[in-house]
Amino acid sequence: MTTTAPRTPAPAPAPSRVGRLVRWLPLPSEATLRRLAVASLVTQAGIIVTGGAVRLTDSGLGCPDWPHCTQGSLTATPEMGLHGAIEFGNRLLTFVLGAVALAMLVAVIRTFDSDRPRRDLLVPAAFLLGFIPAQAVIGGITVWTDLNPWVVMFHFLVSTVLVGVATVMVRRAQRPMGAVPERVGQPWLQRLGLLTLAATAAVIYLGAVVTGSGPHAGDPDSKRTGLDVAVVTQVHADAVLVLVGLSIGLYFTARALGSPGRSARAAAVLLVVEAAQGVVGFVQYRLELPELLVGLHMLGAALMVVAAVDGWLATRWLPSDRSVPQPAR
Repeated sequence: MTTTAPRTPAPAPAPSRVGRLVRWLPLPSEATLRRLAVASLVTQAGIIVTGGAVRLTDSGLGCPDWPHCTQGSLTATPEMGLHGAIEFGNRLLTFVLGAVALAMLVAVIRTFDSDRPRRDLLVPAAFLLGFIPAQAVIGGITVWTDLNPWVVMFHFLVSTVLVGVATVMVRRAQRPMGAVPERVGQPWLQRLGLLTLAATAAVIYLGAVVTGSGPHAGDPDSKRTGLDVAVVTQVHADAVLVLVGLSIGLYFTARALGSPGRSARAAAVLLVVEAAQGVVGFVQYRLELPELLVGLHMLGAALMVVAAVDGWLATRWLPSDRSVPQPAR
């Protein structure tokens, strides 16, 4: 009978320089993670509003080049006037987004060596940070194409996706110690919540098409889509009616099922946001799209994404105070 000597376990690999640096940082509290998640959501929604301000002030080509503002100058020059300052200021906000997203990701990674690892926040945090440079490139393409309306639309729609991801991250950050909540357990309610979210996405897309077909191109000489504004506006309004109908159905279905978790409350919030957004949209159309109301409508679009994503999450998970411990990994 032969025996084999026990194997000596291989030494653990030495941590990288980045790993050592992250471990040197203080362990973030749960409250800090929640604040960083909220800051991510606020900045992602805020860049939609400031981007709208660039377009509404005809400053879209205030910096006519990218990544430089103009040939030979990375920043705006006094000769470029107010439009150059507005456009360059919006570009600088990208660094604010990046700083917040980086802080969030580093804070999440720092928890991995603790007794409360927040791996549930890793994917959304990495997604947000990874798409910030991609959004900057898309913004550069909008400049290179002289504010092509379809590229501008894509730039806006990507931002709304990032707002949705940030909303998911906020809700996950609110889970105590990364615990996983119990499921609502109502498949039809969850499907209705998902359908409402899809209808919200369709409404926002059609709203972007309306904007790309009307005035406020970002520069007086920029092209429009060439679509009939009255027709696309009517299609957008019809989609809004479908969304409102689905949201009403979501609210009463949640009530009929005993309002599991916070699903009825989240549906009610969505309905309130839709009503406010509808009033702003109707008034701005009747007043021939004044800049201030168009800006408020863009803010409303970001709030609709937040409310729709939150409504969908509320059909999936019970409130975090009814969580179960997260399994060890």
